[in-house]
Amino acid sequence: MWEIKHSKPATFYDRFERKSGDTEITHYCPGCGHGVLHKLVAEAIDDFGIQDRAILVGCVGCSIFMYYYMDVGNISSSHGRAPAVATGVKRARPEAIVFCYQGDGDLAAIGGNEILHAANRGEPITVFFVNNGIYGMTGGQMAPTTPLGQKTTTSPRGRTAQVEGPPIRMCELLSTLDGPAYIERVALTDAKHHMRARKAVRKALKNQMEGRGFSFIEVLSACPSNWKVSPKDAIQWVEKNMVPIFPLQVFRDEDKHGATPLCLRHGTSPERKIPAGPKIQESAVRGAIAGGELGEVSMKLAGFGGQGVLFSGLALAEAALREGLQVSWIPSYGPEMRGGTANCHVRISKSPIASPLINRPSSLMVFNQPSLEKFADQVLPGGLLLANSSMVTDIPDLPDIQIVRVPAYEAARDLGNVKAANMIMLGAYLEITRAVAQEAILAAFTDNGMRPNLLKANVAALEAGRRIVSGTRLQNPQLRL
Repeated sequence: MWEIKHSKPATFYDRFERKSGDTEITHYCPGCGHGVLHKLVAEAIDDFGIQDRAILVGCVGCSIFMYYYMDVGNISSSHGRAPAVATGVKRARPEAIVFCYQGDGDLAAIGGNEILHAANRGEPITVFFVNNGIYGMTGGQMAPTTPLGQKTTTSPRGRTAQVEGPPIRMCELLSTLDGPAYIERVALTDAKHHMRARKAVRKALKNQMEGRGFSFIEVLSACPSNWKVSPKDAIQWVEKNMVPIFPLQVFRDEDKHGATPLCLRHGTSPERKIPAGPKIQESAVRGAIAGGELGEVSMKLAGFGGQGVLFSGLALAEAALREGLQVSWIPSYGPEMRGGTANCHVRISKSPIASPLINRPSSLMVFNQPSLEKFADQVLPGGLLLANSSMVTDIPDLPDIQIVRVPAYEAARDLGNVKAANMIMLGAYLEITRAVAQEAILAAFTDNGMRPNLLKANVAALEAGRRIVSGTRLQNPQLRL
């Protein structure tokens, strides 16, 4: 005799201890589709045996507390930013199965830019998009997907094409892009459509497991509380008012095999060839980081806009790339073309970099007095402070920091080119630390098409900076991040 047992998927917690109140039930309203979709996702994770490597990226909305219920890795992102966070997670952990779970207000409104570019790049992630045509969590405002005529707290007379515009159809929009491999819209209404949704969920996760590219599943779901109808009537409302606007169908189903995003691969389809970018010319000479004589570098460069601060940091970062090192470079600057603040963070390491943001740099290169006053107290004990003494005249007593003064502008005038002060500072840094080889920097300049006369001027500036600090060496070469 057959015995039928009903139980939660193993991916669900036995009790929902993370939430307040009754730990046996979810926080979702009766008739809400989130619980059904959670179950479909959890069952697929169980059946595929990927619980130990599944990572949920949740966003702001009713679904933000999905981590109450599912025992998988999880990250909460800022409003609408789940695809961007998932991109970073997947590129750092390519073996993980990374999925976003977002509502229509989150994904199609504030997150519209994020989902478009993740899809266009063909990021090998899975996105579950719950479309109930309204902002569910924050009081029932009009969403980008709200049907025409529907009344909400922000469209009390009903949405009109003339005032609010027509609803956005995300599947149709994303299917115009080259990047996505799989796009389908399903609905959580009757048993037949539940089974179709189950199949789509499993296919989207399976695609990622097999490296088939970006998958996007839009799920039409009821919101009885904000629609102010019963759960039964809400299902009928989906069928009557949403399905005609958002047709249920497969919009894209291609095998874009390989876990590399579209922006990094070429020749993915016979009708469209994406040209390969220029090959990075690796340097035959290696600096102290690649050679193991110098610990990992976390460096800030700061000054006024127009002093070449960002270019110096970028040159250092690109040189490290040519030595096969792990690199990150983040610029920060004001709206002014000249005279505003400018700084950048540069990390260089032989190991993967966890975060590009630097709060406590091991090295600081400052081009002006305000930058020194802002960042000097952040330098780690034993670190290096390289100051443009032409503009930095008041350096406080920093007994635990190695301070090196470089009269960059006077040296640049001697060369007949005051714009070369940034390369003089960079040359001084190279001489002191030997972090990367000068040949690698010159290779970066050449690869980027620098004109011969400008290349010659930069070489002269780098050499001038090295001569100024000749004989000075880094006092703490094994300083780590």
